[in-house]
Amino acid sequence: MGTYILRRLLLIIPTLFGVMLLNFVIIQAAPGGPVEQIMGKIKGFETSNLGRITNTGAETLQSTSDNGGSYRGSQGLRPELLAKIKKMYGFDQPAYVRFFKMVRNYLTFNFGDSLFRDKSVLGLIKEKMPVSISLGLWSTLIIYLVSIPLGIRKAVRDGSHFDAWTSTAIITGYSIPGFLFAVLLIILFAGGTYFDWFPLKGLTSDNFHSLPWYRQIADYFWHLVLPVTANVVGGFATLTFLTKNSFMDEISKQYVVTARAKGLDENRILYGHVFRNAMLIVISGIPGLLVSLFFTSSLLIEVMFSLDGLGLLSYQATLDRDYPVVFGTLYLFTLIGLVLKLISDITYFLVDPRIDFESRES
Repeated sequence: MGTYILRRLLLIIPTLFGVMLLNFVIIQAAPGGPVEQIMGKIKGFETSNLGRITNTGAETLQSTSDNGGSYRGSQGLRPELLAKIKKMYGFDQPAYVRFFKMVRNYLTFNFGDSLFRDKSVLGLIKEKMPVSISLGLWSTLIIYLVSIPLGIRKAVRDGSHFDAWTSTAIITGYSIPGFLFAVLLIILFAGGTYFDWFPLKGLTSDNFHSLPWYRQIADYFWHLVLPVTANVVGGFATLTFLTKNSFMDEISKQYVVTARAKGLDENRILYGHVFRNAMLIVISGIPGLLVSLFFTSSLLIEVMFSLDGLGLLSYQATLDRDYPVVFGTLYLFTLIGLVLKLISDITYFLVDPRIDFESRES
Protein backbone atom coordinates (compact mmCIF):
# COMPACT_ATOMS: atom_id res chain seq x y z
CA MET A 1 0.00 0.00 0.00
CA GLY A 2 2.88 2.36 0.77
CA THR A 3 4.32 1.96 -2.73
CA TYR A 4 0.93 2.63 -4.25
CA ILE A 5 0.46 5.82 -2.22
CA LEU A 6 3.95 7.05 -3.19
CA ARG A 7 3.25 6.31 -6.87
CA ARG A 8 -0.05 8.19 -6.71
CA LEU A 9 1.57 11.18 -5.02
CA LEU A 10 4.21 11.35 -7.75
CA LEU A 11 1.48 11.07 -10.39
CA ILE A 12 -0.14 14.24 -9.06
CA ILE A 13 2.71 16.34 -10.51
CA PRO A 14 2.27 15.48 -14.23
CA THR A 15 -1.51 15.48 -13.83
CA LEU A 16 -1.48 19.01 -12.43
CA PHE A 17 0.91 20.11 -15.16
CA GLY A 18 -1.33 18.66 -17.89
CA VAL A 19 -4.50 20.24 -16.48
CA MET A 20 -2.86 23.65 -16.16
CA LEU A 21 -1.34 23.46 -19.64
CA LEU A 22 -4.64 22.50 -21.28
CA ASN A 23 -6.58 25.26 -19.54
CA PHE A 24 -3.82 27.78 -20.20
CA VAL A 25 -3.99 27.11 -23.93
CA ILE A 26 -7.80 27.31 -23.97
CA ILE A 27 -8.00 30.53 -21.94
CA GLN A 28 -5.22 32.20 -23.91
CA ALA A 29 -7.12 31.47 -27.12
CA ALA A 30 -10.32 33.08 -25.78
CA PRO A 31 -10.90 36.66 -26.97
CA GLY A 32 -10.98 39.59 -24.58
CA GLY A 33 -7.98 39.18 -22.27
CA PRO A 34 -7.05 41.48 -19.35
CA VAL A 35 -5.60 44.12 -21.70
CA GLU A 36 -8.85 44.25 -23.66
CA GLN A 37 -10.79 44.34 -20.39
CA ILE A 38 -8.92 47.35 -19.07
CA MET A 39 -9.23 49.12 -22.41
CA GLY A 40 -12.98 48.54 -22.33
CA LYS A 41 -13.11 50.09 -18.88
CA ILE A 42 -11.14 53.08 -20.10
CA LYS A 43 -13.70 53.51 -22.87
CA GLY A 44 -16.18 54.30 -20.11
CA PHE A 45 -17.79 51.02 -19.07
CA GLU A 46 -16.21 50.82 -15.60
CA THR A 47 -13.88 53.78 -15.19
CA SER A 48 -13.80 53.31 -11.43
CA ASN A 49 -11.47 50.32 -11.85
CA LEU A 50 -8.57 52.27 -13.35
CA GLY A 51 -6.57 52.52 -10.15
CA ARG A 52 -3.94 50.11 -11.39
CA ILE A 53 -2.97 52.49 -14.18
CA THR A 54 -1.13 55.73 -13.48
CA ASN A 55 -3.09 58.95 -13.69
CA THR A 56 -0.98 60.14 -16.62
CA GLY A 57 -1.61 56.93 -18.57
CA ALA A 58 -5.33 57.00 -17.83
CA GLU A 59 -5.64 60.61 -18.91
CA THR A 60 -3.68 59.92 -22.10
CA LEU A 61 -5.90 56.93 -22.94
CA GLN A 62 -9.03 58.88 -22.10
CA SER A 63 -7.95 61.72 -24.36
CA THR A 64 -7.30 59.16 -27.09
CA SER A 65 -10.84 57.90 -26.70
CA ASP A 66 -12.24 61.42 -26.59
CA ASN A 67 -10.54 62.21 -29.90
CA GLY A 68 -12.94 59.84 -31.61
CA GLY A 69 -10.81 56.69 -31.77
CA SER A 70 -12.72 53.42 -31.29
CA TYR A 71 -10.79 50.60 -29.62
CA ARG A 72 -10.43 47.42 -31.61
CA GLY A 73 -7.41 45.59 -30.33
CA SER A 74 -4.68 48.23 -30.39
CA GLN A 75 -6.38 50.50 -32.94
CA GLY A 76 -6.20 54.19 -31.94
CA LEU A 77 -3.73 53.63 -29.08
CA ARG A 78 -0.24 54.94 -28.80
CA PRO A 79 2.18 52.01 -29.17
CA GLU A 80 4.25 53.02 -26.13
CA LEU A 81 1.13 53.16 -23.94
CA LEU A 82 -0.13 49.82 -25.16
CA ALA A 83 3.31 48.33 -24.44
CA LYS A 84 3.18 49.82 -20.94
CA ILE A 85 -0.17 48.18 -20.24
CA LYS A 86 1.00 44.83 -21.56
CA LYS A 87 4.09 44.99 -19.37
CA MET A 88 1.94 45.84 -16.35
CA TYR A 89 -0.01 42.61 -16.83
CA GLY A 90 2.99 40.54 -17.94
CA PHE A 91 1.82 40.20 -21.54
CA ASP A 92 5.05 41.60 -22.91
CA GLN A 93 6.49 38.06 -22.64
CA PRO A 94 5.73 35.05 -24.87
CA ALA A 95 2.97 32.71 -23.73
CA TYR A 96 5.33 29.80 -22.97
CA VAL A 97 7.48 32.03 -20.75
CA ARG A 98 4.40 33.17 -18.81
CA PHE A 99 3.22 29.58 -18.44
CA PHE A 100 6.44 28.19 -17.02
CA LYS A 101 6.81 31.20 -14.75
CA MET A 102 3.29 30.54 -13.47
CA VAL A 103 4.06 26.85 -12.88
CA ARG A 104 7.26 27.70 -11.01
CA ASN A 105 5.39 30.11 -8.75
CA TYR A 106 2.53 27.69 -8.17
CA LEU A 107 4.92 25.01 -6.88
CA THR A 108 5.45 27.29 -3.87
CA PHE A 109 1.76 28.32 -3.79
CA ASN A 110 2.61 31.81 -4.96
CA PHE A 111 -0.51 32.69 -6.94
CA GLY A 112 0.19 36.40 -7.20
CA ASP A 113 -2.39 39.18 -7.05
CA SER A 114 -5.73 39.63 -8.74
CA LEU A 115 -5.54 41.92 -11.76
CA PHE A 116 -8.65 43.88 -10.87
CA ARG A 117 -9.34 43.45 -7.15
CA ASP A 118 -6.08 44.72 -5.58
CA LYS A 119 -5.87 41.61 -3.40
CA SER A 120 -3.79 38.48 -3.46
CA VAL A 121 -5.37 35.34 -4.92
CA LEU A 122 -4.85 33.45 -1.66
CA GLY A 123 -6.42 36.36 0.21
CA LEU A 124 -9.48 36.24 -2.03
CA ILE A 125 -9.80 32.46 -1.65
CA LYS A 126 -9.44 32.76 2.13
CA GLU A 127 -12.09 35.48 2.14
CA LYS A 128 -14.60 33.44 0.10
CA MET A 129 -13.80 30.03 1.60
CA PRO A 130 -16.12 30.21 4.65
CA VAL A 131 -19.17 30.50 2.39
CA SER A 132 -18.24 27.51 0.21
CA ILE A 133 -17.12 25.41 3.16
CA SER A 134 -20.36 26.14 5.00
CA LEU A 135 -22.56 25.26 2.04
CA GLY A 136 -20.50 22.24 1.06
CA LEU A 137 -19.93 20.80 4.52
CA TRP A 138 -23.52 20.89 5.70
CA SER A 139 -24.93 19.90 2.30
CA THR A 140 -22.64 16.87 2.14
CA LEU A 141 -23.44 15.88 5.72
CA ILE A 142 -27.20 16.11 5.17
CA ILE A 143 -27.07 14.23 1.87
CA TYR A 144 -25.10 11.34 3.38
CA LEU A 145 -27.10 11.19 6.62
CA VAL A 146 -30.35 10.96 4.64
CA SER A 147 -29.37 9.04 1.49
CA ILE A 148 -27.44 6.11 2.98
CA PRO A 149 -30.05 5.05 5.60
CA LEU A 150 -32.81 5.71 3.08
CA GLY A 151 -31.05 3.64 0.40
CA ILE A 152 -30.57 0.75 2.83
CA ARG A 153 -34.22 0.91 3.88
CA LYS A 154 -35.36 0.95 0.27
CA ALA A 155 -33.19 -2.08 -0.51
CA VAL A 156 -34.66 -4.04 2.39
CA ARG A 157 -38.23 -3.06 1.44
CA ASP A 158 -37.81 -3.16 -2.31
CA GLY A 159 -41.15 -3.03 -4.14
CA SER A 160 -43.14 -1.85 -1.11
CA HIS A 161 -45.26 1.30 -0.86
CA PHE A 162 -42.43 2.92 1.12
CA ASP A 163 -40.03 2.24 -1.75
CA ALA A 164 -42.46 3.65 -4.30
CA TRP A 165 -43.35 6.94 -2.60
CA THR A 166 -39.78 7.69 -1.49
CA SER A 167 -38.58 7.09 -5.05
CA THR A 168 -41.22 9.51 -6.32
CA ALA A 169 -40.19 12.13 -3.75
CA ILE A 170 -36.45 12.04 -4.43
CA ILE A 171 -36.89 11.92 -8.22
CA THR A 172 -39.17 14.95 -7.99
CA GLY A 173 -36.52 16.74 -5.94
CA TYR A 174 -33.85 15.74 -8.45
CA SER A 175 -35.89 17.15 -11.33
CA ILE A 176 -36.30 20.56 -9.69
CA PRO A 177 -33.38 22.95 -10.37
CA GLY A 178 -31.81 24.21 -7.17
CA PHE A 179 -32.22 27.87 -8.09
CA LEU A 180 -35.92 27.37 -8.85
CA PHE A 181 -36.43 25.73 -5.48
CA ALA A 182 -34.52 28.63 -3.94
CA VAL A 183 -37.06 31.04 -5.48
CA LEU A 184 -39.87 29.03 -3.93
CA LEU A 185 -38.19 29.09 -0.52
CA ILE A 186 -37.68 32.85 -0.74
CA ILE A 187 -41.33 33.40 -1.66
CA LEU A 188 -42.56 31.18 1.17
CA PHE A 189 -40.13 31.81 4.03
CA ALA A 190 -37.90 34.85 3.36
CA GLY A 191 -40.37 37.70 3.11
CA GLY A 192 -41.30 37.13 -0.51
CA THR A 193 -45.07 36.74 -0.17
CA TYR A 194 -45.97 34.71 2.90
CA PHE A 195 -43.62 34.35 5.88
CA ASP A 196 -40.53 36.32 6.85
CA TRP A 197 -38.81 33.68 8.98
CA PHE A 198 -35.32 33.51 7.50
CA PRO A 199 -32.74 36.12 6.40
CA LEU A 200 -31.81 36.66 2.79
CA LYS A 201 -28.26 37.98 3.01
CA GLY A 202 -24.90 36.58 4.06
CA LEU A 203 -23.90 33.87 6.53
CA THR A 204 -24.31 36.01 9.64
CA SER A 205 -26.20 39.06 10.86
CA ASP A 206 -24.66 42.53 11.03
CA ASN A 207 -24.45 42.36 14.84
CA PHE A 208 -22.97 38.85 14.82
CA HIS A 209 -19.79 39.73 16.75
CA SER A 210 -21.74 41.42 19.53
CA LEU A 211 -23.88 38.33 20.19
CA PRO A 212 -23.06 35.74 22.88
CA TRP A 213 -21.52 32.53 21.57
CA TYR A 214 -24.69 30.45 21.73
CA ARG A 215 -26.61 33.08 19.76
CA GLN A 216 -23.78 33.27 17.22
CA ILE A 217 -24.19 29.54 16.56
CA ALA A 218 -27.96 29.92 16.23
CA ASP A 219 -27.54 32.95 13.94
CA TYR A 220 -25.10 31.04 11.70
CA PHE A 221 -27.44 28.09 11.22
CA TRP A 222 -30.43 30.42 10.85
CA HIS A 223 -28.76 31.97 7.80
CA LEU A 224 -27.86 28.55 6.37
CA VAL A 225 -31.30 26.93 6.45
CA LEU A 226 -32.62 28.16 3.10
CA PRO A 227 -29.43 28.04 0.94
CA VAL A 228 -28.47 24.57 2.20
CA THR A 229 -32.03 23.31 1.63
CA ALA A 230 -31.95 24.64 -1.93
CA ASN A 231 -28.49 23.14 -2.45
CA VAL A 232 -29.37 19.60 -1.34
CA VAL A 233 -32.84 19.20 -2.84
CA GLY A 234 -31.49 17.49 -5.95
CA GLY A 235 -28.60 15.70 -4.26
CA PHE A 236 -30.40 12.76 -2.68
CA ALA A 237 -31.35 10.78 -5.77
CA THR A 238 -27.94 9.63 -7.01
CA LEU A 239 -26.56 8.52 -3.64
CA THR A 240 -29.84 6.97 -2.48
CA PHE A 241 -30.28 4.80 -5.57
CA LEU A 242 -26.56 3.97 -5.61
CA THR A 243 -26.80 2.76 -2.02
CA LYS A 244 -29.99 0.82 -2.70
CA ASN A 245 -28.65 -0.94 -5.79
CA SER A 246 -25.35 -1.77 -4.07
CA PHE A 247 -27.16 -3.34 -1.12
CA MET A 248 -29.59 -5.25 -3.34
CA ASP A 249 -26.67 -6.61 -5.34
CA GLU A 250 -24.93 -7.80 -2.18
CA ILE A 251 -28.09 -9.18 -0.56
CA SER A 252 -28.63 -11.54 -3.49
CA LYS A 253 -25.16 -13.09 -3.18
CA GLN A 254 -24.48 -16.56 -1.84
CA TYR A 255 -22.75 -15.54 1.38
CA VAL A 256 -25.92 -13.74 2.52
CA VAL A 257 -28.05 -16.80 1.77
CA THR A 258 -25.57 -18.94 3.73
CA ALA A 259 -25.58 -16.51 6.68
CA ARG A 260 -29.37 -16.59 6.78
CA ALA A 261 -29.38 -20.37 6.61
CA LYS A 262 -27.10 -20.43 9.67
CA GLY A 263 -29.69 -18.42 11.56
CA LEU A 264 -27.81 -15.15 11.88
CA ASP A 265 -29.80 -12.09 12.87
CA GLU A 266 -30.92 -9.99 9.88
CA ASN A 267 -29.40 -6.78 11.26
CA ARG A 268 -26.11 -8.57 11.87
CA ILE A 269 -26.12 -9.83 8.27
CA LEU A 270 -27.05 -6.43 6.91
CA TYR A 271 -24.65 -4.27 8.92
CA GLY A 272 -21.97 -6.80 9.79
CA HIS A 273 -21.42 -8.32 6.34
CA VAL A 274 -23.40 -6.59 3.58
CA PHE A 275 -22.68 -3.02 4.69
CA ARG A 276 -18.90 -3.25 4.30
CA ASN A 277 -19.09 -4.66 0.77
CA ALA A 278 -21.97 -2.48 -0.43
CA MET A 279 -20.41 0.76 0.81
CA LEU A 280 -17.31 0.42 -1.38
CA ILE A 281 -18.98 1.87 -4.45
CA VAL A 282 -20.53 4.63 -2.33
CA ILE A 283 -17.12 5.58 -0.91
CA SER A 284 -15.71 5.98 -4.40
CA GLY A 285 -18.08 8.87 -5.06
CA ILE A 286 -17.11 10.89 -1.98
CA PRO A 287 -14.22 12.90 -3.56
CA GLY A 288 -16.30 14.11 -6.49
CA LEU A 289 -19.18 15.06 -4.20
CA LEU A 290 -16.88 16.90 -1.81
CA VAL A 291 -15.21 18.87 -4.58
CA SER A 292 -18.49 19.76 -6.29
CA LEU A 293 -20.21 20.85 -3.08
CA PHE A 294 -17.24 22.47 -1.34
CA PHE A 295 -15.78 24.44 -4.22
CA THR A 296 -18.33 24.68 -7.01
CA SER A 297 -21.55 25.25 -5.14
CA SER A 298 -24.44 26.62 -7.16
CA LEU A 299 -23.60 30.05 -8.51
CA LEU A 300 -27.26 31.05 -8.75
CA ILE A 301 -27.92 30.00 -5.15
CA GLU A 302 -24.98 32.11 -3.99
CA VAL A 303 -26.32 35.09 -5.91
CA MET A 304 -29.91 34.68 -4.74
CA PHE A 305 -28.95 34.42 -1.08
CA SER A 306 -26.19 37.07 -1.33
CA LEU A 307 -23.46 34.55 -0.49
CA ASP A 308 -20.13 35.64 -1.93
CA GLY A 309 -18.36 32.28 -2.22
CA LEU A 310 -15.80 30.58 -4.43
CA GLY A 311 -18.36 29.75 -7.11
CA LEU A 312 -19.17 33.42 -7.63
CA LEU A 313 -15.49 34.36 -7.42
CA SER A 314 -14.51 31.88 -10.16
CA TYR A 315 -17.37 32.99 -12.39
CA GLN A 316 -16.54 36.68 -12.08
CA ALA A 317 -12.82 36.01 -12.59
CA THR A 318 -13.60 34.15 -15.81
CA LEU A 319 -15.74 36.99 -17.13
CA ASP A 320 -13.10 39.57 -16.21
CA ARG A 321 -10.27 37.40 -17.60
CA ASP A 322 -8.62 37.74 -14.19
CA TYR A 323 -6.02 35.09 -15.03
CA PRO A 324 -4.28 34.86 -11.62
CA VAL A 325 -7.61 34.12 -9.91
CA VAL A 326 -8.74 31.72 -12.66
CA PHE A 327 -5.54 29.66 -12.65
CA GLY A 328 -4.99 29.92 -8.91
CA THR A 329 -8.41 28.51 -8.05
CA LEU A 330 -8.11 25.90 -10.81
CA TYR A 331 -4.76 24.74 -9.43
CA LEU A 332 -6.07 24.47 -5.87
CA PHE A 333 -9.30 22.71 -6.88
CA THR A 334 -7.43 20.20 -9.04
CA LEU A 335 -4.86 19.50 -6.33
CA ILE A 336 -7.53 19.03 -3.69
CA GLY A 337 -9.51 16.74 -6.01
CA LEU A 338 -6.47 14.53 -6.67
CA VAL A 339 -5.65 14.31 -2.97
CA LEU A 340 -9.26 13.45 -2.12
CA LYS A 341 -9.22 10.71 -4.74
CA LEU A 342 -6.14 9.22 -3.09
CA ILE A 343 -7.87 9.46 0.29
CA SER A 344 -10.81 7.62 -1.27
CA ASP A 345 -8.54 4.73 -2.31
CA ILE A 346 -7.02 4.60 1.17
CA THR A 347 -10.53 4.49 2.63
CA TYR A 348 -11.29 1.59 0.27
CA PHE A 349 -8.44 -0.31 1.87
CA LEU A 350 -9.53 0.58 5.42
CA VAL A 351 -13.07 -0.59 4.74
CA ASP A 352 -11.94 -3.81 3.05
CA PRO A 353 -8.27 -4.78 3.62
CA ARG A 354 -8.65 -7.52 0.99
CA ILE A 355 -8.30 -4.86 -1.74
CA ASP A 356 -4.77 -4.82 -3.12
CA PHE A 357 -4.18 -1.72 -5.23
CA GLU A 358 -0.59 -2.62 -6.08
CA SER A 359 -1.50 -5.96 -7.66
CA ARG A 360 -4.47 -4.33 -9.39
CA GLU A 361 -2.22 -1.77 -11.08
CA SER A 362 0.41 -4.34 -12.05
